[in-house]
Amino acid sequence: MTDQEIISGSLRNEKWAQEALFSRYSRSMLGLCYRYARHRHNAEDMLQEGFMKVFSQIHQFRGEGSLEGWIRKIMVHTCINNIKKNKKFNETIELVHAHSMVSREDWIPSIIQAKEIVECIRLLPIGYRTVLNLFAIEGYSHREIGGLLEIEESTSRSQYTRAKSMLEQILRERNILETRSDYKLSNRG
Repeated sequence: MTDQEIISGSLRNEKWAQEALFSRYSRSMLGLCYRYARHRHNAEDMLQEGFMKVFSQIHQFRGEGSLEGWIRKIMVHTCINNIKKNKKFNETIELVHAHSMVSREDWIPSIIQAKEIVECIRLLPIGYRTVLNLFAIEGYSHREIGGLLEIEESTSRSQYTRAKSMLEQILRERNILETRSDYKLSNRG
């Protein structure tokens, strides 16, 4: 079944089409939601809420770009709105840990399992985690992140830098990232 057939059926509120759309994209979108959530049940709630929006807004999909990309955008906005609604974005790192944070270059070695990285990202404070996900994974600019999260662009840059440093520290503590200096986190932002 093609995306166009699924879209056409979903526009007519046909259950089979909605089930097919959910079945096709729910796994990858749950992974996206999980990166923003602290617990699996929160990610599942975000996923359900996001798909409710997808089904109610499917008439707005214009076919410009992929259906998956359109759904991803809705899911990201759903996650951000959930975070803002729960007022958890302002959570920050304890100053006790700030002395050991050092910014690095280059990205994480490709040999590290994605699941381990996601688990480590989930340990970051919500503000750091959100900005890291939006910038490094979703590809938003700091200006766009500022608009989405209602923060200054400079705050987004600062949160991203701190998130990278803290993530590197977590990866090293868990022996996921070797302590050799040639393994460093990117300084894209």
